[in-house]
Amino acid sequence: MKYAEIKNFIGGKYVSSSSNKTMDIISPLDGTLLSKVPLSNNEDLNIAVVAAQKAFETWSKTSIKERVQIFYRYRALLEKNMLELSQLVQEENGKTLDEARAEVEKSIELTEFACSLPQLIGGEILEVSKGVECRTDFCPIGVVASIVPFNFPSMVPNWTIPNALALGNTMILKPSEIVPLSSIKIAELLKEAGLPDGVLNIVNGDREIVEAICDHSGIEAVSFVGSTKIAKVVYARASASFKRVLALGGAKNHLIVLPDAHPTMTATNVTASMSGCAGQRCMAASAMVAVGNVDHIIEQICAEAKKVIPGENLGAVISQTAKERIENYITEAEAQGAKILVDGRNTIVKGKEKGTYVGPTVIDFVTPEMSVAKEEIFGPVISIMRAKTVDEALTIENNNQYGNAAAVFTQDGGMARYIIEHASAGMIGVNIGVPVPREPFSFGGWNDSKFGVGDLTGKSSIEFWTKLKKTTTKWNAQAKTNWMS
Repeated sequence: MKYAEIKNFIGGKYVSSSSNKTMDIISPLDGTLLSKVPLSNNEDLNIAVVAAQKAFETWSKTSIKERVQIFYRYRALLEKNMLELSQLVQEENGKTLDEARAEVEKSIELTEFACSLPQLIGGEILEVSKGVECRTDFCPIGVVASIVPFNFPSMVPNWTIPNALALGNTMILKPSEIVPLSSIKIAELLKEAGLPDGVLNIVNGDREIVEAICDHSGIEAVSFVGSTKIAKVVYARASASFKRVLALGGAKNHLIVLPDAHPTMTATNVTASMSGCAGQRCMAASAMVAVGNVDHIIEQICAEAKKVIPGENLGAVISQTAKERIENYITEAEAQGAKILVDGRNTIVKGKEKGTYVGPTVIDFVTPEMSVAKEEIFGPVISIMRAKTVDEALTIENNNQYGNAAAVFTQDGGMARYIIEHASAGMIGVNIGVPVPREPFSFGGWNDSKFGVGDLTGKSSIEFWTKLKKTTTKWNAQAKTNWMS
């Protein structure tokens, strides 16, 4: 075992779980046993909530100018520890080192935004009548919880931690039980940066802890990132406990390719979107709608896909179970009449035979009713559907239950605008395969890709992580009164 057995992080120190259940942490790169993680129980959560409640008493009364100083120092520590953080992501998730580094760089950007929050939450004040003022203040909610997935062990925790804490809340973080190492390192760096004990607490575990978080009366708000199936459950269960909830689910992102699209730019973007992070991201290109004759672009996509080599510039998928599930989708599509142009099944990387790799896969002549066209595959696979017109392509996109992202590849500005206006997705790209907004713009989809109001990142996150206090004051008793005073 490469690393010491994981413990929970509560009140600024490592705490053993009261549960005797553990799970092995296996690297998808080569099958190495990295560590063991506790599958904590409700008793562990109670201890963490008490620690967070105690810390909230002081932390919430600390000025935001003081709170963000910690995140300035945290940002510097992320830079200083870039290599170690990137290697942890690579080991536990299976990404390439370059992808892992990009994830940590995004974490730095997210932290920079949190540092800007004092300039964004000044509130408002107005003399509404002679001697009468109204003002607003953004106040922290209390103890909040963040439940994060396996696919971005560093970035997604940093979607919530800097903003939620800088705004005065204290937090229970529940990492994916598959990739807990990065979250522990994040907690260590925040403590080094001066974060008071109990402001951030980590409780490791599986479904039992997720359910306990949803039910716990001491937790005021819950954020979740994961599959749509679980996002719906978390949203319904936590809302039933009268919590504020924002749950981000899965995706089936459609790239609409028009005949006038720039061939090289389109092929490289589509391939990178499909295969980046081994396709294990909710912004991955999973479905392409070819409008008219774009065979020359499809040929170039196939050529680009063949340059993506597992174990070199393509990372592993998270587990053997995931590998089998992804390959089953490909096999099913082939049996249903789709044509496999590039086949990534049965991939074995020399020297890493116990790793779990799926090669880039391009499937043509997919029809909308096939599973590969409808369901989130979460692997380096793109399904190509054919459409005669843009409106037919938009019908395919609109009929998809998800609404995270969509993109169009064209050199026609008017056609791009038409697709932007008619695509049913929260994030749109024009000649961009992964249309992730950069800070301060927020991340969030539509339809079955998001449950709740607002977004977790950017300016929209302020409303989720705070509550608004409205104050009306009158000091001048001699002032002439009217209906407003």
